Amino acid sequence: MKDTTRRLWELQDRHRDDRRRLFSAVRTATGGERALYPGSFVDVAASMAFPWVTYVDVDRRAPSFFADEDGVREIVGVGEHEWEFIHADYTNPLPLADGSFDVLVSLYAGFVSDHCTRYLGVGGHLLVNPSHGDAALASVDERYRLAGVVLSRSGDYRVRTDDLDGYLVPKDGSAPDRAAILERGRGIAYTKPAFAYLFERVG
Repeated sequence: MKDTTRRLWELQDRHRDDRRRLFSAVRTATGGERALYPGSFVDVAASMAFPWVTYVDVDRRAPSFFADEDGVREIVGVGEHEWEFIHADYTNPLPLADGSFDVLVSLYAGFVSDHCTRYLGVGGHLLVNPSHGDAALASVDERYRLAGVVLSRSGDYRVRTDDLDGYLVPKDGSAPDRAAILERGRGIAYTKPAFAYLFERVG
């Protein structure tokens, strides 16, 4: 493994194995095989759970990281894991077929769902955290329905799929508005928060 690869991974994996546990819980809950991860930086922990992952990022350090294939495979570990990296801005069209992924990942990367839902197949799932407002945006998107919440406790994650009615209720009692969410660019405070949310694409 190249030194630069190791340093970038150590920067990403500051909470050791945290993302691996997250993605493993989501894979178990969704059964997804192919994941699209826009704004990934070098978070290859997704490949520890999903057999195929397409990573997308504009960071100038990311191409050299992914080019160290032996180093990335050392991080990911043994198994049938495949991936590709696209050095691009996900807000622009990507060289990917519409509806070709089972899971779309949106973690701390802006309005991923607004630009990349087209690549997620109907019946697939959006994993999204409240940061930057993308969870709020998905909650008012008719193409999605809330299918589960990701709960975190002492570094472990579990996906809950029942009793979801109390989630995504704004504390201030207001009705979320798409235009306001996009303009604000940040999450909404909810009465019953979760670490992240799973939305199923229904249309």
